[in-house]
Amino acid sequence: MGNGFVCPRCGNSDPRYIGYKKGASYCRRCLVFQGEEAVFPPSHPKQVKLSLGYRLSKEQQELSNRILFNFQRGVDTLVYAVCGSGKTEISYGVIGYAMSKGMKVAFALPRRDVVIELYHRLHEAFPLNKFVAVYGGHSADLVGDCIVLTTHQLYRYPDCFDLIIMDEVDAFPFKGSELLEAMLERSLKGRLIMMSATPSKALVKRFKGAGKEILTLHTRFHKHPIPVPRLELGPRPLLFLSLVRKLRRYGKVGKPCFVFVPTVELSESLYRKLAGICAKGDYVSSKRVGRSDIIDRFKKGGYRYLVTTAVLERGITVKDLQVIVYRADEAIYDAAALIQIAGRAGRKKDAPDGEVTFLAQKETEGIRDAILEIRHCNAFL
Repeated sequence: MGNGFVCPRCGNSDPRYIGYKKGASYCRRCLVFQGEEAVFPPSHPKQVKLSLGYRLSKEQQELSNRILFNFQRGVDTLVYAVCGSGKTEISYGVIGYAMSKGMKVAFALPRRDVVIELYHRLHEAFPLNKFVAVYGGHSADLVGDCIVLTTHQLYRYPDCFDLIIMDEVDAFPFKGSELLEAMLERSLKGRLIMMSATPSKALVKRFKGAGKEILTLHTRFHKHPIPVPRLELGPRPLLFLSLVRKLRRYGKVGKPCFVFVPTVELSESLYRKLAGICAKGDYVSSKRVGRSDIIDRFKKGGYRYLVTTAVLERGITVKDLQVIVYRADEAIYDAAALIQIAGRAGRKKDAPDGEVTFLAQKETEGIRDAILEIRHCNAFL
């Protein structure tokens, strides 16, 4: 029974994930994706006005033009651009064009926090258009000129989008998820633009085929180098003392700092140890209640440092930010993750520098490769 069953939603045919109810087959792999699907009214051209307040760099404008050209001629694009290069702004041209033609547009990302941040940025950039943010617990309104959503919410839009821009394709939970990849393919009826600072070899290979193109940008928009991480090795007690010294030094000169840690449990326990030594800090993780409020207070100067898991690895820009990775030799920190974390520093044009420190007991392949890749990108300046 159930031989040959293929799930119409996610494409699963693995019998391990196929159940049976009243003699009918059903898919257990995508069973959690339950909810209303979007219904769009008839499409029509939209008035569009891009309000940036600044000019794109020459390289950004060239890439923006090429992405639009590719879209118009039916070519999918992978944008391979370093952290802080302005990937989002590079996509504004094609977003505006597609909306002006009345096309259905989506900007998909793996993480809720980044969806919220991007929604506000797009709303400001295109004041005449309706942007809708869709993520877990926030799905009352599913229809707009452009949908900004987590990849988990793509199931609501079967065979829908003329254009999907997918950023942070290398991030958890999208990375390595056949289910979320299937949801992306199911919702796409037009062209796909994928963006990453650290694309996998498999993704690069995928975009070398016919009807696809890879565009690269190895420099930041402000033409300053990406801060090269400094590796400090030693036993954990000494690493903790080094962490304390750095936080105190940054605090004295008014420079905010992210302290990245590999686990949710460590985010809380390390903060508890730091709280009595280094004032004006807090911690965040995927399980931290009130995380958004804590991040907002940090951005406004209410905290000097945050101990954080990977939830702040992407999609956030803070002026003068310093970055420390505590226990950078843990297995969770491959080269891609460390490059993304290092990319949090020096993102502002009026504050293009910053310190990045990896604190570890030993040098790993991920640490070594991350530092080499950052130096390689800086060589293009």
